[in-house]
Amino acid sequence: MPAAPTSGSRLRLTALLAPPLLWLTLAYLGSLAILLLSAFWATDSFTSDVVHTWNTDNFHELLTTPVYRTIALRTLSIAVAVTVIDALLALPMAFCMARVAGRRWRRPLLVAVLTPLWAGYLVKAYAWRVMLGEDGVVGAALAPFGLHGPGYGTTAVVIVLAYLWLPYMILPVYAALERLPERMLEASADLGAGAWRTLRSVVLPAVRPAVLAGSVFTFSLSLGDYLTVQIVGGKTQLLGNVIASQVTLDLPMAAALSAVPVVLIVCYLAAVRRAGALDSL
Repeated sequence: MPAAPTSGSRLRLTALLAPPLLWLTLAYLGSLAILLLSAFWATDSFTSDVVHTWNTDNFHELLTTPVYRTIALRTLSIAVAVTVIDALLALPMAFCMARVAGRRWRRPLLVAVLTPLWAGYLVKAYAWRVMLGEDGVVGAALAPFGLHGPGYGTTAVVIVLAYLWLPYMILPVYAALERLPERMLEASADLGAGAWRTLRSVVLPAVRPAVLAGSVFTFSLSLGDYLTVQIVGGKTQLLGNVIASQVTLDLPMAAALSAVPVVLIVCYLAAVRRAGALDSL
């Protein structure tokens, strides 16, 4: 049996981990606290300077202005749609990688999934802009069927975001399926269950925490994204690009808007934590 850690080794480990943990705590939580604090300030309408006067006008405007509610609901619906699409795509892909493909093919398939992550974000987004354009590949492929491409707009944003974050959903699902004991599938078959019953009663419950873990990435990344909508969104407005446009005009209002995705992500993390999803991260 391995020897129990001594007090000296614990002290050295604490000394090694304390500085980076302290820095992360100050840099992340400190900046988040300052951000939320600045949401209670105001902006001088004449000079556009920030006035350090405590008030709740920004949150009142945020809650009572219909356009902000519309943008928040649109952003939330896009994040949910991207998460659902990625889950539906990741499940069969990960299952084929982990259970159908031979062992010598699993590593190349895993590299193929990871390869898009090596390319730059802007490169992939602008590549999709070209493909979704009027003379793009998507429109040319649909033309023989009498159909048109989605063009630039909300649909294009969902497509591009689903493509960008798909690997973050595939990886945890693949890891869960690879850990799934073969004897569980054999036992299900021995008990007379068909493929669909095995999928519904054995596979899906086993990978549910992994799907929720992957959804943490796809949901949070989609919720805070602001570049994709600027590239392929057309006139679509999401919270991210509204916040980015408000930073130079009304910093306290931008901070109040930033509180919306923070609250949504915290609520989502609290919801998936009960399902054990965070243990799969």
